[in-house]
Amino acid sequence: MNPLVSVIMGSTSDLPVLEKALNFFDEMEIPFEMNALSAHRTPELVEDFAKNAQKRGIKVIIAAAGMAAHLPGVIAAMTPIPVIGIPVKSGNDGMDALFSIVQMPPGIPVATVGMNNSLNAAILAAQILAVGDEKIAKKVVDYKENLKKKIAKANEELKEIHYKFKTN
Repeated sequence: MNPLVSVIMGSTSDLPVLEKALNFFDEMEIPFEMNALSAHRTPELVEDFAKNAQKRGIKVIIAAAGMAAHLPGVIAAMTPIPVIGIPVKSGNDGMDALFSIVQMPPGIPVATVGMNNSLNAAILAAQILAVGDEKIAKKVVDYKENLKKKIAKANEELKEIHYKFKTN
């Protein structure tokens, strides 16, 4: 099994943030790999990874980083593969990571999801893959339909909660 998605974290302390994404890929049966790479501490490894990811069959890269959060942008600068950045909430309430990821120069785009929102990064990666894979496309559609059903069920459950001045 060859990975289609590469999940990169600046350090293993980011792993808890990524668990929802990793579980989503398992649920969707999308092969992925995960690695810890640092734009600052292992720049040569980041460069080697980014320049060779496409040759290895990687279709989408998710990069989580906190603080200065250069990892997604550095990777995006060295590969034509779509990169999705996850700002990890750390110092400065995560704003430094958010700004570091969204403020990319022209020509080096990084799609960015909300702070610590690895699930949205995984869903976006699946949607990107779905463009060329009908099996994944069906799974994404089914997933979103299940989200609708969960909300409908929750709304029905809310009807059973009684308050003196509740009108529905």
